[in-house]
Amino acid sequence: MSSWVFLWAALGALTYVAAALTLKRAAELGAGLWHSTWVSNVLVGLLFQILLLFPGEWMPVEMWYQPMLVALLFLAGQVLTLFSFQRGDVSVATPVLGLKIVMVAVLTTLIIGSALSWQLWLAAILSTLGIVFLNQKSAVGGGGKTGITVLSSGMAAGCYALFDVLVQKWSPAWGIGTFLPVMMGMVGVFSLPVGFLFPSPLLKMPTQTLKWLVGGGLLFALQSIFLVASIGYFGQATTSNVIYSSRGLLSVAAVMLIGHWFSNAEKDLEAAVMKKRFVGAALMFVAILLVLI
Repeated sequence: MSSWVFLWAALGALTYVAAALTLKRAAELGAGLWHSTWVSNVLVGLLFQILLLFPGEWMPVEMWYQPMLVALLFLAGQVLTLFSFQRGDVSVATPVLGLKIVMVAVLTTLIIGSALSWQLWLAAILSTLGIVFLNQKSAVGGGGKTGITVLSSGMAAGCYALFDVLVQKWSPAWGIGTFLPVMMGMVGVFSLPVGFLFPSPLLKMPTQTLKWLVGGGLLFALQSIFLVASIGYFGQATTSNVIYSSRGLLSVAAVMLIGHWFSNAEKDLEAAVMKKRFVGAALMFVAILLVLI
């Protein structure tokens, strides 16, 4: 495995953690989910235009369905994720979203036809189990609609998995200097109507909230570049996703070590929850070691 794949996916995981903490702080200061989605997607569309500096080929108009389809998959995954968070229990939705790793492995075999080693298959399964354990929460509270949560978050995982695999399949013909800027530019454009769903005008937010919101959006866009560009250029979607899944472990560590920088108050978890998260961390570590073999 190329060390560059590891580096880009690892940077994506680290940046994701920073983005999550920053956007969570923005939410605590009054930014809604749709605010975060709109700002993040518009910034993703703009920041990805940097890749126009890389080699790429402009394909005929009849081939533009490819970036359009991938952009729609990205948006569908986001909407379904938000729906699962709003209508159900996050502690149910997040582990189900972790199934994306196994789905990527399966879809890579079915769509691209590339054989995956037993190490990658085992790593994908262990990563998914690790995410389930890492997302254990307190038994107090909860009680969302489990069925609809599992269905919507499972569909979101499928959209994101198909997104990754199609990026790996179609990027080489275009080149990352064309396919990715066009595709993510479409994500930004398609997201503009979301502005009509804002519960309150964006510019009427307090300056402090806007700073955290824009900062989180920039970090989200940056982590997208690290992961998506890595898949588009190196063509190793399963490997990239296994390494990227370390964001679960990194999130736990970040909350414990630097969470106070973001006014994060996740503390005093039950002993049983911490034990499960430790098991999850161990599974993630083994999965990453398998990828590095």
